[in-house]
Amino acid sequence: MKISVIVGHPYTGSLNAGIAQEVTDKLKENGHDVMYHDLYQEGFNSVIPAAELVSDHSDDKLVLLHQQEIREADGIIIIHPNWWGQPPAILKGWVDRVLRENVAYTFPPGDNGGGLPIGLLKAKTALVINTSNTPKEREEQVFGDPLERIWKDCIFDFCGIKIFDRLMLRVVADSTPGERIAWLNQVTELVNSYFPEE
Repeated sequence: MKISVIVGHPYTGSLNAGIAQEVTDKLKENGHDVMYHDLYQEGFNSVIPAAELVSDHSDDKLVLLHQQEIREADGIIIIHPNWWGQPPAILKGWVDRVLRENVAYTFPPGDNGGGLPIGLLKAKTALVINTSNTPKEREEQVFGDPLERIWKDCIFDFCGIKIFDRLMLRVVADSTPGERIAWLNQVTELVNSYFPEE
């Protein structure tokens, strides 16, 4: 299977980077083809130009590559920290520029975009792995777990992906080396459960 792995974290020594390495290693070990993109390292331009917004066409070669690969992907794994209950801006820009109409979704003929979308993505499964410094109880009771709604309902369901799972690793700021090893083991288990050996 072709698996798209998208990482949105600016620090190459971060836990997110370690998670991304664990994910790609396990996918390759299981016999999958990995289409890997570290958005910060690539210098992905997250700002959508006005002409691109209006036309749904991009002249940015990197954006076009991402669009091509997301069309081909059999599975998608997104890795990013929880910043203000949202993905980092670079990843939000990736959504804005890559998951465009007629790439990731469309609408029935005659529908001006107000109706129910038709998902176009080939991928059946999407996983999101997050890191956070917010305790679970506060995230869920006070904030309502906005990342779950954003990725599961607002993005992937919209694009036709019905199998979704998300792993939140926390609290990172004062975590021990032992906790981080345990988290990476959880990441391995998650990847194995959805993308086992071919």
